[in-house]
Amino acid sequence: MRVVFMGTPDFAAGILEAVVLAGHEVVLAVSQPDKPKGRGKALQFPPVKEYAISQGIEVYQPRKVREAECVEFIRERQPEIIVVAAFGQILPKELLDLPKYGCINVHASLLPKYRGAAPIQWAVINGDKVSGVTIMRMDVGLDTGDIIETAETEISPEETGGSLFDKLEKLGAKLLVETMEKIENGTARYTKQEESQASHVGMIDKSMGDIDWKKSAVEIENLIRGLNPWPSAYTRLNGKTLKIWKALPEPGGEPQKAGCVYLVNKKELKIHTGDGVLSLLEVQLEGKKRMDIPSFLRGYEVLSNAKLG
Repeated sequence: MRVVFMGTPDFAAGILEAVVLAGHEVVLAVSQPDKPKGRGKALQFPPVKEYAISQGIEVYQPRKVREAECVEFIRERQPEIIVVAAFGQILPKELLDLPKYGCINVHASLLPKYRGAAPIQWAVINGDKVSGVTIMRMDVGLDTGDIIETAETEISPEETGGSLFDKLEKLGAKLLVETMEKIENGTARYTKQEESQASHVGMIDKSMGDIDWKKSAVEIENLIRGLNPWPSAYTRLNGKTLKIWKALPEPGGEPQKAGCVYLVNKKELKIHTGDGVLSLLEVQLEGKKRMDIPSFLRGYEVLSNAKLG
C-alpha cells in the first residue's frame, strides 16, 4: 500500500521499520518538530525522522497537523492509508477521511483501557498483570475508534516501563503488518469499543517520580518500575536527591514511621511505608553513578534514624 506514516518516538520508529520491511511504499514520514536536548540545547531529530532519513523517505514536521497547509501537503502524497503510532497530535477529520483505507493507529494498550498518553508506564504503575497492543481505525475522538486487532502480553513482576515499551513495540509492529494485509484484502473486522470499560490516562512528568512514603510498598515499587528509565522515581536523603531504580516490597513495618529507616546494615537498606517495608536494591545519589545497595552503603553512611522524603 501507499503509506503516509505519522509518529515521533522510538516506539514509532520500530513500527515504521516494520512497515518498510513488509514492502509497503512509505511516501512520507510525519513527525513532531526537532527539540533541543542536553546542556548545549542542540536540536535533536525525533527517532522517526532519523529512521526515515536513513531510508530515503521524505520527512515533514508540521507544528500543527490541523492546519490546512499540513492537510494539503499530505493530500498531495495521495496515501492509500495513514498509519499513526505515538504521533503526539490529534488528527483533523479532513485527514481521517482522506485515504482510501482510512487512518489506523497502533495504540500500546488493550483499548478501551488506557486511552490517552503514556499507557505503557501506567500499566506498570497500576500493577496490571497483562498489557497489549490495539490496532484501531481512527475517528475524531481520543482513541475511541473501532478496534481491528489486538494482541496481549504478560507483565512480569520485574517489568519496567522500558522493558514493556520494547515488548509492545515488537508486538505492535508484527500486529500492524498483519492487520494492514487484512485491510487491503478486505478481511479486516471492525468492532465498536465498549464505552463502559473505557479509562483515560495522562502524560507522565518528572514530578510523578517524587515518592510518597505513605503509600504501600507495593504501590511504590510499581511506581519505581513504571518510571524506569524515565523520569525515574526519587526521594530525598540528607538534602540530596536519591533516585531509586530497583526495590522489593516486603511485609512488616509501621505505617506511622513511613519514610523512616526500618533496617540498615552493610548489605541492606529497608524503609517503612504506609503498608509494608520497601527493601532498596539499586539507587543513585545526586551526582553519583547508579549502584547496588551494598556498594552504596560502603561509600555513604545512612543512620538508623534517618528519614527519606
